[in-house]
Amino acid sequence: MNLLHWRDRLLLNEDLNFLLTNRIPRIAATRFMGWFSRIRSPLLTRMSIAVWRLFTDLDLSEARQTRFDSLHACFTRELKPGLRPFDADPAVLCSPSDGIVGAHGRTTGGQVLQAKGSPYPLAELLRSPALAARMQGGHYLTLRLTSSMYHRFHAPHDLQADRVTYISGDTWNVNPIALKRVERLFCRNERAVIECRLPAFDGAPLVLVPVAAVLVASIRLHWLDVLLHLRWPGPNLIERPAALAKGQEMGWFEHGSTIIVLLPPGFELAPGVQEGARVKAGQALFRPASREVG
Repeated sequence: MNLLHWRDRLLLNEDLNFLLTNRIPRIAATRFMGWFSRIRSPLLTRMSIAVWRLFTDLDLSEARQTRFDSLHACFTRELKPGLRPFDADPAVLCSPSDGIVGAHGRTTGGQVLQAKGSPYPLAELLRSPALAARMQGGHYLTLRLTSSMYHRFHAPHDLQADRVTYISGDTWNVNPIALKRVERLFCRNERAVIECRLPAFDGAPLVLVPVAAVLVASIRLHWLDVLLHLRWPGPNLIERPAALAKGQEMGWFEHGSTIIVLLPPGFELAPGVQEGARVKAGQALFRPASREVG
C-alpha cells in the first residue's frame, strides 16, 4: 500500500485520529508550534511543507509568494490579488473566510449546536448572557478551516467593530471527530468574541467568534496592537472601535481552526449554503429575510 492510502486509512479511523490529535499535551504542543513556525530557515521550511503535504491537500498555487522562509509565513500566506472577490450585492453578507460549513441553524432556548445532538449554551461561548440574549432566535453558522486552507478572514459586510473579548482556554482539535466526542468544545477552547454592528442593516449586531485549536499559536486582529495568544495576560475586554469595509482583511489564524458567525433574527442563509459545503471568502452566506437594505 502506498503512503497516501495509509494516510487516508489513518484519517478515517476515528479512535486513532482522536487519540493522536487530542490525547497529547495540547497546550504544550501549541506553544511549541508557535515557536517552531517562526524559525527562519528556507530549508527547514521546505522540509516541513513537504511533510505537511503528506497529511493534507495543501495547495500553494494561489499564494502571492512562491517561497517561504518560515512555516508562519506559509500558514498566514496572502493570496494573489483578485482570487477572493466579495459579492458586491449590498443585501449579501459574505463568508469571512474559506471553510467547510458545519453546524448551523437558529438559536433556540439559548442553545446552539456544535454537531448533531451536541448542544452548548451560547452565553457560555460568548461569556455574556446579555449578548447571547440579543442573538436569541437568530442564525448561527460554523465555518471550519482545515490546516491546508487560506487562514485569513475578512469583514462579511461593511461593519463597525465595537469590542473584542479574548477568552483563554484549551486547544482541543476542532475536527468533526472531536466535535462529536467533546461536550461544549467551543466553550472550552481559546477564542475571541468580536462584537460588530452592520450600518446597512439598521445597526444589526454581528458577532464573529474565531476559535483556536491544537497547534493554533495565536489570533491576529489588525486593528489591535496586541497578538492574542495563550500567554496574553490581558486585558480580556478590549474596547477599540474600528470601521471595516466589506471584504477588508480582519486578521488571521496561525493554523486551521473555526469561525462561528452569529446574526440576530431577520436574516436567512443564502442559496446553496448547507452543512458540508466548502465555501470561499467572499461567497454569499446570508441575506435579509424580510427587510430592505438601509
